[in-house]
Amino acid sequence: MTDSTLLHSFRTPVAGIPLPEKFTFPFCYTPHPLCVSAAEEVQDYLARQDGWQEELAQGKMFGVLVVETEKGEIGYLVAFSGILAGKSVHPFFVPPVYDLQQPQGFFKAEEEQISHINARIAQLETDAEYTKLLCQLTALQQTAGEALKEARQQMKAAKEKREERRRQASLPAGCRITPEEENALIRESQFQKAEYKRMERAWKARIAPLQQAVSAHEACIQALKAERKARSAALQQKLFEQFRMLNYRGEVKTLCDIFGQTVHKTPPAGAGECAAPKLLQQAYLHGWKPVAMAEFWWGASPKTEIRHHGHYYPACKGKCEPILKHMLQGLEVDENPILKELQRTDRKLETVYEDEYLAVVGKPAGMLSVPGKEDAVSVYSLMRRQYPDADSPLIVHRLDMDTSGLLVIAKTKQVHQHLQAQFKNRSIRKRYIALLEGTVVPDKGRIELPLCPNPLDRPRQMVHTGYGKPAITDFEVLERKDNRTRIAFYPRTGRTHQLRVHAAHPLGLHCPIIGDGLYGKKAGRLYLHAETLEFIHPVTGEKISITQAPDF
Repeated sequence: MTDSTLLHSFRTPVAGIPLPEKFTFPFCYTPHPLCVSAAEEVQDYLARQDGWQEELAQGKMFGVLVVETEKGEIGYLVAFSGILAGKSVHPFFVPPVYDLQQPQGFFKAEEEQISHINARIAQLETDAEYTKLLCQLTALQQTAGEALKEARQQMKAAKEKREERRRQASLPAGCRITPEEENALIRESQFQKAEYKRMERAWKARIAPLQQAVSAHEACIQALKAERKARSAALQQKLFEQFRMLNYRGEVKTLCDIFGQTVHKTPPAGAGECAAPKLLQQAYLHGWKPVAMAEFWWGASPKTEIRHHGHYYPACKGKCEPILKHMLQGLEVDENPILKELQRTDRKLETVYEDEYLAVVGKPAGMLSVPGKEDAVSVYSLMRRQYPDADSPLIVHRLDMDTSGLLVIAKTKQVHQHLQAQFKNRSIRKRYIALLEGTVVPDKGRIELPLCPNPLDRPRQMVHTGYGKPAITDFEVLERKDNRTRIAFYPRTGRTHQLRVHAAHPLGLHCPIIGDGLYGKKAGRLYLHAETLEFIHPVTGEKISITQAPDF
C-alpha cells in the first residue's frame, strides 16, 4: 500500500480551519472541525460502496485521524474496527497492526488446526453409536431410579407400620410386644435394608458396562476440548505478541506488555483491532504527527449496546484505554474535560429543604454525588464541610454525575438507615423530567429492559437478557414540540444509567436524552433532572414531598 492511497487529502476547503493546540483526549471529546470534514468525506465514500451496503447497514465503527507530514502537509487517515466485508485490508483504509488473515501466517495455520479439532468434537458428539448408548444409559438410569424409589417407599411404609405397632404397644390398653415379636420386627427391618442394597448393586452392575462405554467416548471428547483450549490460549498469546504498538516517542510495547500492567493481566479478545490504535500505528510508522482524531458509528445499533448512525463516540475503555495510554506518550494531549469540570471549586448546592435531622439539596449537572478516584468536588465533600459534626455517612442515594436534581442528606446514622431502608423497599417516590431527541408516540407506558455493565466499555450499561438485572421505568409524555419530547420518568428500580438506556435503546423509547454523550449525542449538558422526591420523615413520620423544577 503506497502513501498516496493511505493518506487522504481534503477535498473540501479546510485552509481556514486552525489546527488544535493539543491532540484529542480520546475518551471524551467534541470532534474538531477538521475531523468532522474528514468524517463527512469518509461517509460519502461509504455511501458509494454498493457491495458493502448490507454489511454497513448492520453497523460498524470508523475512525479518522488528521495528521501533519514532515513537509507540513495536512491530510487524514481512515480505519474501521475489526474487519469489513470479510477482509481486514482495503485500499481506502489503513491496514491492521497485524493482519490475522495472512494466508501463510501462523494464525491461519493454527486456526485451521483448531477448526479440525472442532469438527472432530462435533463428529464424536453426534456419533450414532454414542447417541444410541447414551439413550440406553439414560433410560436404564431412569428405570433404576424409579425402581429404587419404589423400594424406598415400601421400606418407609413398612417402617411406619412397625413404629405404629410399637406406639400402640406403649399405650395403657395396648397389647405388649413380646421379645420374640420385637426380634421379628428388627429382622424384618434388617432384611429389607439388605434387599435394598442387593437391588442397588444389581442395578449398578447392569448400568456399569453402558456407563463405561459412554465415559470412554466422552473422555475422547474432553481430551479434544482440553487440546482446543490449550491451543487457543497459546494462539492468543502468540497473536498478542505480534501487536507491537508504537508511541510518538518511537517506543514499542506488545499487547502482552501493555495489558500485563492492568488488573486483568491479559488482553481481551479483539484488542488492537479497533480503529484508534490502527490509525495511530500507521501515523507513527510513516513519521506523521497526529493532530486530531474522531470515531463515528455507521449503520444500525448493536442489539446490546446503543449506537446511533452518524454519531461520534469516544474510544472504548476495556480494549483501547491501556493501549492508547501507551500510544499517546510523547504527544501533547488535551486534558480530560470531565476531570477539569469536576475539579471546579466554585460549584454550589441549593438547599431545598432542611431540618435538624436531614436536608434535601439540588445537585447541579456535572457534579459527583460521592468522591471518585480523582480529586474532585462532590456533594459529599460539600456536605461534609457544611455538617462537620454529623455522625452519618450523609449521602443516602446517588445521582449520575451528569444528572441534576434532588438528593437527600441524612445528619444522623439512624436517619440514614431509615431513609436507606425506604429506598431499598422502593417506598420512596421519584419523578424525573427529561428532554428527549425525537418524538415518543405513546402518551404513557412502561419500559422493562434488563441492564448490566458493559465489561469492555465502562461506565456504559447494556441491555442483556442473560446477565442483566431487572430494570423497570414508567413514563408519561408532557409535551411534544419540534421533534423533541418532554417526558416524566418514574423509575421503579434503580439501575445505573437506567433512564438513559431506557430512553435511547431501540427496544425502549428509541429517543436518547438530549446531551447524553454515552447513549446519544453530546451537548452542553444532560437534560435529565430529578424533580420530585416523596418519602416518610424518619423522625416525625409525616409524608415529605419536595420538588425542584428543572432549568430547561
